[in-house]
Amino acid sequence: MLSMKKRILTVLVVAGLFGALSVTTYALTTQEKINQKEQEKKETENRLNETQNNIEGMQEQQNTLKGELNNLNTQLTEVSDNLEKLENQIDAKEQEIEVTQQELAEAQKTADDQYAAMKKRIQYMYERNDYYFLEAMLSANNFSDMLNYFDYVNALSAYDRKMLTQFEQTRDDIAAYEVKLNEEREELADYKVQVEAEQARVSGLVSSTSNSIAQYSSQISVAEQEAEAYEAQIKQQEEDLKALRKKLAEEIAMSKLAAKSAKRDISQISFAEGDRYLLANLIYCEAGGEPYAGQLAVGAVVINRVLSSVYPDTVTGVIYQRSQFSPVGSGRLAIALAENKATANCYKAADEAMAGVSNVGNCVYFRTPIPGLTGISIGGHIFY
Repeated sequence: MLSMKKRILTVLVVAGLFGALSVTTYALTTQEKINQKEQEKKETENRLNETQNNIEGMQEQQNTLKGELNNLNTQLTEVSDNLEKLENQIDAKEQEIEVTQQELAEAQKTADDQYAAMKKRIQYMYERNDYYFLEAMLSANNFSDMLNYFDYVNALSAYDRKMLTQFEQTRDDIAAYEVKLNEEREELADYKVQVEAEQARVSGLVSSTSNSIAQYSSQISVAEQEAEAYEAQIKQQEEDLKALRKKLAEEIAMSKLAAKSAKRDISQISFAEGDRYLLANLIYCEAGGEPYAGQLAVGAVVINRVLSSVYPDTVTGVIYQRSQFSPVGSGRLAIALAENKATANCYKAADEAMAGVSNVGNCVYFRTPIPGLTGISIGGHIFY
């Protein structure tokens, strides 16, 4: 009993070592792996093509945006130039208004001075009218001199009135011109507001378009990295396919060699203490859901390999030969051994197989059916 426990422990340790050494989980037969890998490679190629198409589409959209950005930058430059011209025009108009206001003040002052002087002269002449009239008559040498004096007085009054009228007209003209300048300044200011709004709008579009271009650049960069990863994945898948096809060729060659090679008789085999336990649990992992005939067939394949001179000559060696039985690589066998998952039928199939019973002749491989594969069909497997 103690020896049996040691044997089970040894089997578990060996299973763990083989599981640790097995980098790839061989859950499928070699042909299934080839089919799966070809499908994976095709899917990766499709993803690569899709990614490359996405990159091209994003690049086209990015180029379109770059063209729009150039147009927007041109518009922004034009708007900015117009705004600068408007600001210069407004500054010039402000200066012109300032000069006009100074001229208006001067004209107003001149008119006021002229008006004041004229008022004084009229008032003075009105107040002293009798005296001047008498003085002019007494001082005149003749009637002609007296007339000249009155003509002078009339001419002076007419001149005052004329000049006052001219100054007032000049003042009114300047005031009207100031009003016109202010209106023009207000129009320019209103137009400036519109141009500033347009500048803000175009500037916002430039910023938005620039951000979109930057986002596309980031997305393109990510997509290019994905494409590179897909290319590397395809290259690896091609190498994996090459290795799997080589392995399949080796399996076929091994199967043919086994058919031609010498075989030992079952009586020549000395089974180890834990072989029955190990084989029964492998049968459980490979064909636990199969009918009994399928379970016996799996056991027979293992024993056929033990009997063949081209495989290891022990049950442990055959089962743990690298990449031969998927439950070894996947860890399922180790779990089954730890919990003794094998059923009574699995032990019965192991006993019959170890006794030399085979319902699949000398077959040394089995797998799920695939087109073109011939052999003995039992349950869900083809034995060949």
